[in-house]
Amino acid sequence: MGIRAAACSLLFAARASTACAFRIQAAARPCPLGFPAAASRRGYKSTTTAMSAPGGNELVMDAFAMRQFTDESYTGTKVAYDPQEFEDKVNEIFRAAGGKLEEGYAPFCKHVFVPNFAGVKTSTVKITPENEKLLVAGYEARTAKELPILSRWFESGTVETPEAKFLDIILYSREQIRKETAAMGKEKEDSEAPWGIISVKSQDVDHEIPMQPITMMRNALGKEEGGSGVPLEREKYMQSVEFWRDHAPVK
Repeated sequence: MGIRAAACSLLFAARASTACAFRIQAAARPCPLGFPAAASRRGYKSTTTAMSAPGGNELVMDAFAMRQFTDESYTGTKVAYDPQEFEDKVNEIFRAAGGKLEEGYAPFCKHVFVPNFAGVKTSTVKITPENEKLLVAGYEARTAKELPILSRWFESGTVETPEAKFLDIILYSREQIRKETAAMGKEKEDSEAPWGIISVKSQDVDHEIPMQPITMMRNALGKEEGGSGVPLEREKYMQSVEFWRDHAPVK
């Protein structure tokens, strides 16, 4: 009986070891979105203050923001930083600050302001009599399915752009991202994290810079045209005009 008991114990231990090995291998499988395996360990309750679950991030990179990291043809603010490491660092700062989110222009939009740990150059420059002749204007669309809108900007390299002091991490709720994805006929992403990082803005203040007037108008057009569907508010629009009549983005 003693020999049989010992054999059974060894067999049980071998099966348990095999099961553990299978679980470890499964956890290390690549994420379907192409991010490192750590990016697939997500799934949290939506909240503006709660900390994320151990081993996962509550704020995750959205495909719309990925162009700032990986698309060489992108003309907006570029971030020379590994996307997954950037996401991890933002979440580290977010958790250390108690998981606080700043309100955005709509209930589904939030902000997290962090020190510029990525060395990103400032993306907005004040217009002066000396540099206004360098302004460029043209019609632009952020994606192939958006309506082009008239914009003005400084070409990168034509004006001085020092390293920004802060990064404005702009977030959309998972529900809003799914609504806009469906309206634009895009492939549905599989993240369950409550907040998606949809844009990174470099700036010298730790609060929101007004959204550009033309972006407000695009949002009012609706999700089918690349906007968010939020109606235009005259007071906020005029505040935006007050700022952007004297500033322009650098691209």
